[in-house]
Amino acid sequence: CNPGPMTLQGTNTYLIGTGRSRILLDTGNPQVPEYIKNLQTALKDAGDVTLQSILVTHWHGDHVGGVDDIIRDIRPHDSCQVIKIKREEADDVPLSNREYSFVNDGTTFSTEGATLQIHHTPGHTTDHFVVILKEENALFSGDCILGEGTTVFEDLYTYMKSLNVLLELAPSVIYPGHGPVIQEPVVKIKEYIAHRTRREQEILQVFKTKPEETMTAMQLVKIIYKDTPAHLYPAAAGNVHHHLTKLHKEAKVEKLDEDLWRANAATSSSL
Repeated sequence: CNPGPMTLQGTNTYLIGTGRSRILLDTGNPQVPEYIKNLQTALKDAGDVTLQSILVTHWHGDHVGGVDDIIRDIRPHDSCQVIKIKREEADDVPLSNREYSFVNDGTTFSTEGATLQIHHTPGHTTDHFVVILKEENALFSGDCILGEGTTVFEDLYTYMKSLNVLLELAPSVIYPGHGPVIQEPVVKIKEYIAHRTRREQEILQVFKTKPEETMTAMQLVKIIYKDTPAHLYPAAAGNVHHHLTKLHKEAKVEKLDEDLWRANAATSSSL
């Protein structure tokens, strides 16, 4: 119901459980009547079930934005909590008719037919979490892993650590926040890790061939992301900037300005 360049076909939301009261994972964008209608239909078709709680994988509007509309139009019981991990860098935007119930890494929730455990996976955002459905060892990955392409992130260092958390979980299947279901999850997670490692090596290779040149993230994008549509260049530049920040911390590149970089003369021979 909210397709776009960054949301693929739209945001996937999941109704989890088998009983009369179920857990909703993520809520899509605000003010999307088609989504509310689809959710109402799903609840009715499942046997007029109600919402036990709403889990929100992270603060982005295409995941948390539909909460107020659901509370207003679906009218879950007052006991229906809206659950997320608290943001570190800013306050969460208040809801109109509910207070968030903030939880921590490892929190477990149960409903008929489903036991869910939250795993804090920062990187895409500071508050991001994934959910494991224990009965099936199925992973609901939010925006940490997508069904198509790769995701953007706020912090590469923590994101790479989170990918390794997912690898250790070794899920049987991944239900992503966007895109199709991933039937070979371990292969996909390893692809994500290899992709980021490869991007870093591509950046270092550019600096190795141009050791005296200064470059912006966008200049690097136009060299490295040759097969990427131009309208995705700004997002790609953000990713490259994260790589550059990581490489700067590792003393592999020098930062001359907010977005002006070159090879570190002291280490360029080993790049």
